[in-house]
Amino acid sequence: MDVANTCPPWDEGLLDTGDGHRIRFEQSGNPQGIPALSLHGGPGSGAGARLRTFFDPAHYRIVLFDQRGCGGSKPLGHTEHNTLAHLVADIETLRRHLGIARWLVCGGSWGACLALSYASAHRDTCLALLLRSVFLGTREEIDWFFHGARRVRPAAWEAFAAPAPADRRSDLLAYYTEAVNDPDPTSALAAAQRWHCWESALGQPDAAPPDLPAAGSPEAATLIARYRVQAHYLRHGCFIADGGVLADAGRLAGLPVALVHGRADQVCRPDAARQVQAALPGSRLYEVRDAGHDPFAPGMFAALYEAAAHFYAHGDFRG
Repeated sequence: MDVANTCPPWDEGLLDTGDGHRIRFEQSGNPQGIPALSLHGGPGSGAGARLRTFFDPAHYRIVLFDQRGCGGSKPLGHTEHNTLAHLVADIETLRRHLGIARWLVCGGSWGACLALSYASAHRDTCLALLLRSVFLGTREEIDWFFHGARRVRPAAWEAFAAPAPADRRSDLLAYYTEAVNDPDPTSALAAAQRWHCWESALGQPDAAPPDLPAAGSPEAATLIARYRVQAHYLRHGCFIADGGVLADAGRLAGLPVALVHGRADQVCRPDAARQVQAALPGSRLYEVRDAGHDPFAPGMFAALYEAAAHFYAHGDFRG
């Protein structure tokens, strides 16, 4: 089921969240439905319309927003005053702006990390958490993406690493942070395109290579911004405090939590979801056989849609 084209937004805008940032937000679905916030990944990816599709628009008031520096938020690609704490504060600013008391908070990949961080800080505003393809922002996970994953996609990794001089291949994150911030837009775009191709090869190994934007196009500027923001976060350990995202997991006791993770996910490996389940007694983990990182693959999409439908019907994820 894909309802993106049948539930266009009935509210859109730019919200000033301070520090020179304005975030693009939208609402769709049923204005009287259960509020559901769907957080995008990346960091830096932006909130595509398909993030609406995990929720029945007859039952849910669906809220999306582009995090600082990406998508339709302004200024594009801006990394000053752009940290995890700023994003958590932006979510609260948006919730109050929309007049929502409590909402179902959903997020995938980096969005799951952000959702956990938000819920730990603002437990009382959350009805539940629905997390997919969990990423916890650890050094181990970041190192896996840039280096360890070469074992599963060696040819794609070689194409990703090839432009880096031999003495810089041991820290591709540092190399690509410089490359996507190159003042020459042609060079920055080439680096962003290579990063995007590697991410796609790892996340959707059976899919065709992604379409790449032409130099000078708005899509090219968006892609460069995406990876500038992502590099900024990853170089700073995602701005996660000592102890990690799960340090305050005890604050989430009693909160309904569902985790959906593809067993074959090579971008965010399943162990992260298992760690969350272990830290949150009563949480439900659904491991989707033969699924990877793509949330719109049939098995992943069905599990996410069914979890949201179950929460609407029962107010929890049990059963």
